[in-house]
Amino acid sequence: MTWRSLRFRLIAGGIAALLLALTLSGMGLTVLFERHIARTMTDDLDVYLKQLLASIDVDPQGHLVLGQAPADPRFGEPFSGLYWQISSDRGDLLRSRSLWDTTLALPADEPSPGEVHRHELPGPGNTRVLTAERRVFLTLGNERVPVRLAVAADLLRVSTAAAAFAKDLAVALGILGLVLTLATSVQVLIGLRPLGVLRRGIADIRSGRSRRLPEMVPAEVGPLVEEVNALLETQEREIERARGRAADLAHGLKTPLAALVADAGRLRDRGEQAIARDIETVASAMGRHVDRELTRARLRGAHQRRNAASTAVAPLVHSLVATLARTPDGSRVEFEQRVRHDLTLPLDRTDLAEVLGNLLENAARHGVSRVRITDSSPGSIAIEDDGPGIAADARSRVLETGTRLDMREGGTGLGLAIVQDVLDALAA
Repeated sequence: MTWRSLRFRLIAGGIAALLLALTLSGMGLTVLFERHIARTMTDDLDVYLKQLLASIDVDPQGHLVLGQAPADPRFGEPFSGLYWQISSDRGDLLRSRSLWDTTLALPADEPSPGEVHRHELPGPGNTRVLTAERRVFLTLGNERVPVRLAVAADLLRVSTAAAAFAKDLAVALGILGLVLTLATSVQVLIGLRPLGVLRRGIADIRSGRSRRLPEMVPAEVGPLVEEVNALLETQEREIERARGRAADLAHGLKTPLAALVADAGRLRDRGEQAIARDIETVASAMGRHVDRELTRARLRGAHQRRNAASTAVAPLVHSLVATLARTPDGSRVEFEQRVRHDLTLPLDRTDLAEVLGNLLENAARHGVSRVRITDSSPGSIAIEDDGPGIAADARSRVLETGTRLDMREGGTGLGLAIVQDVLDALAA
């Protein structure tokens, strides 16, 4: 497949669209996963914050105490990534073992009682932590003092989880991409199959196996098939009209030519031999041209009919030889026929007679004493004579209209050209 291939463009476009969609989907899913982890972390911090709030108390000396720390063991592991801290404006400070000798640098804000503030702050070890903070008022001694409770979690957990999720997601999307690419390729191949049917239909029309495109095609291709079939019908009508006009013209000339030959015969009877001979030569040449035009008119569209016709070769050759044997050139040579009686060729009888007749006539004219007709190989006929043959450098020229290598009377240089016309039309 090349860039000019419609199949390549559709598959390449589909793959590009899939890659873009999967990339955007992967990025979007990763972002959503990060947000989900962040929400889950926020909910956990709120739970820990409520546990701190339920466990905070004041001892008899007026100091802050924590009856029971949150149960998560990470609070007891230094720099585990999960921390809590309780502080008051009077200087009291309680903190989890995980903070070790550090503190959370809470911003200078004043949450309303019952309100939870969330911040992203620097944490232990140059980390970033998400902090949930709440302020309550407790009586320490005889004084009502604001107390700040804070719980923090390392945001590295979010990025680490997101990276692991993105890695697993990339593998899954890669497999999905391969499956979708295969599905896209199959879809394109199935979708373009009607074009292959049209291509084969056109090939059948050119080869003569069919005259119309198949009409059992998808609805999207139907209008194209209808237009092509209509064009073929119009072309056939035009060809038939052209053939008719050419045939009418050729037949119209045959009668005057026959009259001209008759006049030449009367001149010969009167002793005007030279004039009669000149008129007969001209009339013969014109007759051959008329015959050639009739052949051309008949052959237009012949390739569409050749598969529907079949001709037995042996009877036709026998008939042509019998006719030629009565001519001056044919009477002086011996025709040797070696054609199997069951041999047939997929050609119209008139077309085959035109080819064999011209070749036999040419062989009889140039042969010395013998002309041989054989079925040399399956599906082919060979006509040979014992004449001098054609020079290698002249073989291409003898097929041109009007070219004569033998300047004796009786030839027009059209025989082999007509044969070439017939064969070209049948091979088209």
